[in-house]
Amino acid sequence: MTDTNERLEKLRRLLTEKDIAALFVSQPDNRRYLSGFDGSTGLLLITQKDNILATDSRYTEQAGRQALDYEILEIKGDLGGWMPALANRLGLKELHFETEHLTFAAVQNLGQSLAKSASGPRLTPAGGLVESLRAVKEPVEIELITRAAQMCDAAFEHILGLTMAGMTEEEVAWELERFLRERGSQPLPFEVIVASGPNSALPHARPTNRPIGPGEPVLIDFGARVDGYSSDMSRTICLDPADETYKKVYGTVLAAQLAAINEIEAGMSGRQADAVARETIMKAGYGENFGHGLGHGLGLGIHEAPRLGPGAETPLTDGMVFTIEPGIYLPGWGGVRIEDTVVMECGRIKVLSQAGK
Repeated sequence: MTDTNERLEKLRRLLTEKDIAALFVSQPDNRRYLSGFDGSTGLLLITQKDNILATDSRYTEQAGRQALDYEILEIKGDLGGWMPALANRLGLKELHFETEHLTFAAVQNLGQSLAKSASGPRLTPAGGLVESLRAVKEPVEIELITRAAQMCDAAFEHILGLTMAGMTEEEVAWELERFLRERGSQPLPFEVIVASGPNSALPHARPTNRPIGPGEPVLIDFGARVDGYSSDMSRTICLDPADETYKKVYGTVLAAQLAAINEIEAGMSGRQADAVARETIMKAGYGENFGHGLGHGLGLGIHEAPRLGPGAETPLTDGMVFTIEPGIYLPGWGGVRIEDTVVMECGRIKVLSQAGK
């Protein structure tokens, strides 16, 4: 079980820096990160001396077992119905909330309810606080992500052993999911992507009943999850014979990915890291066909900080886990993407995904 005390202390130091007396945490991954509680319903209220987990009667026993550092508060009804009494009890004058998660309607309702309460604390937005802590992984988190990456490696090798010619995209996707679940993965972090021929020009294509044929790109993107932590990997293959377009596009994407793996270092911004791979693709004449960023952080969430792409200015540091996934997509022909899960270690990239490419 993860010791949440150190995470809470880091958060409290950050709250002090930001002059925040109380933070209301509603984002599910942030809630789990700070408390260990993984139920589907629950909210945290963190002050300099209080750790409170509010949940309904379905989860109070589970919360008591998982969130050992928290006072468990059983709640009923909507947020505006019970939060004012809790805020009054704690003597709060201001309550910060997570802007990235709470809906406008919920904020409006809570604000109106707080305004009617005895102390009437102000409701103030605060974004990205817990996410900034989650961006740098602890050794135990990296170990879980590594295990998830190893599951994907094994699953890809299993797929390569199949006779895929004539199988549909849906059949290959199911075989991947079945393999991963039978070997211990929790529910997969996202729906498996298997896209062949022209379908592979869609970066987030859904598997269809299209049979896979020879001489066309087959883009496969999937992940595994271990104790809540995810991996993410993409490979593109071609059942012989591969034409010259495939060879050129695949070679360009691979060169871009290897350049990024070899050249990205700690201190670079996400924009600078993205530019390393993007330059290779642009020089090959495919700049307009690489429409997404180079990568994204992952952990409890499949997309989290840091971000690698144009406009991303956050510097990369040791302990960050993210993907490196350049791609080229040609409408009417298909696409190629190669993606690995990596960790920044001793200032350089360490690749966790070891499947062949």
